[in-house]
Amino acid sequence: MTEQLHEKTISELAPLIKEKQISPKEVTVAVLDQIEKLDSTLNAFIDVTAKKALQQAEKAENEIMAGNYRGPLHGVPMAIKDNIYLADEVTTMGSKIHQDFIPKENATVIEKLKENGVIFTGKLNLHEYAWGATNNNPHFGACRNPWDTDRISGGSSGGSGVSTATDMTIATLGTDTGGSIRIPASFCGVTGLKPTHGLVSKYGAFPLAWSLDHIGPLTKNAQDAAYVLEAIAGYDSKDPTSVTVSDTDYLNKLTGSVKGLKIGINEKYFFNHVDAGVEEAVRNAITSLEKAGATIEIVEVPSLSLSEYAEMITITTEASAIHHQNLIARENDFGDDVRFLLKLGEIPSGVDYLQAQQIRSQINKEFKQLFNDVDVLLSPTLPFLPPKIGSDTGQINGVEVGLLDHIIRFTGPLNLTGLPAVSVPCGFVNNLPVGMQIIGPAFSEGRILNVAHTLEQLHPEFKQKPTAILSMH
Repeated sequence: MTEQLHEKTISELAPLIKEKQISPKEVTVAVLDQIEKLDSTLNAFIDVTAKKALQQAEKAENEIMAGNYRGPLHGVPMAIKDNIYLADEVTTMGSKIHQDFIPKENATVIEKLKENGVIFTGKLNLHEYAWGATNNNPHFGACRNPWDTDRISGGSSGGSGVSTATDMTIATLGTDTGGSIRIPASFCGVTGLKPTHGLVSKYGAFPLAWSLDHIGPLTKNAQDAAYVLEAIAGYDSKDPTSVTVSDTDYLNKLTGSVKGLKIGINEKYFFNHVDAGVEEAVRNAITSLEKAGATIEIVEVPSLSLSEYAEMITITTEASAIHHQNLIARENDFGDDVRFLLKLGEIPSGVDYLQAQQIRSQINKEFKQLFNDVDVLLSPTLPFLPPKIGSDTGQINGVEVGLLDHIIRFTGPLNLTGLPAVSVPCGFVNNLPVGMQIIGPAFSEGRILNVAHTLEQLHPEFKQKPTAILSMH
């Protein structure tokens, strides 16, 4: 039985662990074996903490044998993006400057996962300081796409997307400031959720841009995202943006039905300038949901056309404020792309920043009105397929387009508004996965996860093993 344990979901493992049919140690060994097999090719991990993980697995096993079962995450191995603090373990932020940084305490999300009995197997590769969308890391190497190892994994949570897609972890956490959970989820063919801003504490995660940062799960399916979100959601006095929410029961919202659901489609922005194959996959998925009882409405969000400007001004200036001292003192210790973006972020004026915030509140207002009329909004997660590692461009219908401009075009507005969004696999083009983004009003995680869950039930064929790694087994 052990050889398949790493392939299972939380939903499948939890009852087996609870009933003592399998042990946390067996699952951990299976996951560590998979890392050993694949990671030298894919480079998803910065550090694997096998010895510690096995000790934690033994502890979890003893607790469960003694009747102290803590819930569905007890004994489940998870790797963590390397900008989320694990006490007394090197947390590099994917950088040279912080390559030896050891945090004294856990991030709040880590504390919560620990309370739930999670086993930590290591730290995952990311774009340097999470400031980029390719995960071509100059200090730790590029993280490779498991569907085609010459292509990018997407970033900044590339290690999180790759390890989840290849069963090198059962589930994981990423961070998302412009799309950093949803981009690798889409490119790697997994489920990635950016929760509502304030629902999950950011305390103990190294910031990229304070007002845009989120932490959320990357998982093998929507049900697993609900399990992880239930564990990490909730108010935290250490995070000034944290919010109290009464209802964090997400699993029960996964009914698998979309009867009567009103789906909004925004043609002008979210379906403008999209690669034909990607667009077709997303529209087919929308048609499936319509056949399952949802209704479609065309909607307008007029100020979305200004969102790219507002997102770029906000993210670049906030990031540059965070790194300002190091940019002066240690400029050459940053990778070329990140150094360029940090210098760029020193240019906008206070006026530019405040105008961006005015645009932001206008977009927020329009989304609020929109969700009076529809329940969710659907879009492609990304306008194109993953480019080759090292390329600065993506391809839309055979035409080269700037990578950074376009890669966060559909994800960035949801960081500006702080609204919840999940990327779910919705098909394949040229043997590469395509993601659909499901957006909801604030704190409607249960609703958007249910739409993702329903699509998974309608199309089990969207979940496949990445082709590039099949030959490596």
